[in-house]
Amino acid sequence: MARISVVIITCNRRSQLRETLSHMTSLPDDPPIFVADNGSADGTADMVAREFPGVRLFRLGENLGAVARNVAVEEVTTPYVAFCDDDTTWRPGALTRAADILDAHPGLGSVTGRCLVEPGLAEDPITPELRESPVPGPSWLPGPALLGIMAGLTAVRVSAFREVGGFSTRMWLGGEEELFALDLAARGWWMCWAEDVVIHHAPSKLRDPRHRRRLGIRNTLWTLLLRRPWPAVFRRGADVLRSAPFDRATAAALLDVVRGLPGVLADRRVVPPHVEHGLRLLEEPQRNSKARRYVG
Repeated sequence: MARISVVIITCNRRSQLRETLSHMTSLPDDPPIFVADNGSADGTADMVAREFPGVRLFRLGENLGAVARNVAVEEVTTPYVAFCDDDTTWRPGALTRAADILDAHPGLGSVTGRCLVEPGLAEDPITPELRESPVPGPSWLPGPALLGIMAGLTAVRVSAFREVGGFSTRMWLGGEEELFALDLAARGWWMCWAEDVVIHHAPSKLRDPRHRRRLGIRNTLWTLLLRRPWPAVFRRGADVLRSAPFDRATAAALLDVVRGLPGVLADRRVVPPHVEHGLRLLEEPQRNSKARRYVG
């Protein structure tokens, strides 16, 4: 029986999704594949139904963002699920390796793989931060301990995913993984990086970088407000804003933050001290990171 399923979310990227599915459905790992289409208007869902009849398709009436993953995971019956964006592909054997790691370590909630960027297959700029993560972890952990994931590069234990309620409806999309990861850690689940779980990323050109930056800043600041002690909120929040140009997109993100404050503060739940300790250790690498700049 299959141990790991694949969930892909997409919206109006028919051609790129076709390429991704052609690869993913031909893997020797042979995973069950679920596609959640976020209300595409370009015929994406019809293409999936016509050309990939073995894929489980969810035709969503609106764009739910990352929450579309939750819809698909509700139907997953394997113990693990790998998330895959419509512009990422897992290498042959990578899904099986991720499942093996999760099998061997029951306290592990997720495994994030090594990302190679097409066409040259250079390592994604975030890779050194993951490989050299300073977060303390138990001796049994099979790789560097993490306090964050990148959804399109990560396999998750389904029971852990359901325990924390999946991805937040508040975040929608753009840095939505940070809150999810902190909630995993707060409940005692460990996360790690694995060098030998390899995923390719062919960044789509069909995106609005300023809108993504607006969402990323908003969600990062909301996550700080939701889960970090007040000194960390102000310290790390200042770092985030210093890394972004002060333009309309950044101003709009700040306005979004203010508008959402009542609901955010009502749901504020600070992480346990051991999780906060790890987050403090991450602040300097994040401050100096070339991969975490909100400059789009």
